[in-house]
Amino acid sequence: MKVVAFNGSAKKGGNTARLIQTVFSELHKAGVETELVELSGKNIHGCHACGACGKNKNKKCAFDDDCVNECISKMLAADGIVIGSPTYFANASPEILSLMDRACYVARANDDMFKHKVGASVVAVRRAGAIHVFNSLNHFFFISQMIVPGSRYWNIGYGLQPGDVEKDREAIATMEVLGQNMAYLLRKLHA
Repeated sequence: MKVVAFNGSAKKGGNTARLIQTVFSELHKAGVETELVELSGKNIHGCHACGACGKNKNKKCAFDDDCVNECISKMLAADGIVIGSPTYFANASPEILSLMDRACYVARANDDMFKHKVGASVVAVRRAGAIHVFNSLNHFFFISQMIVPGSRYWNIGYGLQPGDVEKDREAIATMEVLGQNMAYLLRKLHA
């Protein structure tokens, strides 16, 4: 079993990545392979609503001028997907929003190709707006007919400077439980 995570933060190794790594730690304990894709420094553009993915039905976006098709391919090959984003003015990062929009269009145009995969969102925030980001990320999973495990609280960690989320003990415990529940669900689905 494999889980791929996409970190939508502009900061490699920052708070969002640290939260994802906490989830990964629990997945590793359960024998689940993981891969982290950092979107930092990658130029990702939004969906052009051209409809070509619906005509082509080749499991790719018609625009192949950024990393989105590579990300979609990784999503398709994985059993689970984690999407992580910092909170930018009460919203997800533009890179993660663009990735979700384009991946969702391609998936729906290709017989809901992410259906029954396990999905989980992870959100880093300084102070406020994280619930909106958490909901936005989860909407991708729900409309893609994916299965979303819960945790002991919302999958949110507080911190400003890289590493600050590690001081948020409740967030770390929440990410640990999320990783455990994701591993449990993956085992049940692949039994």
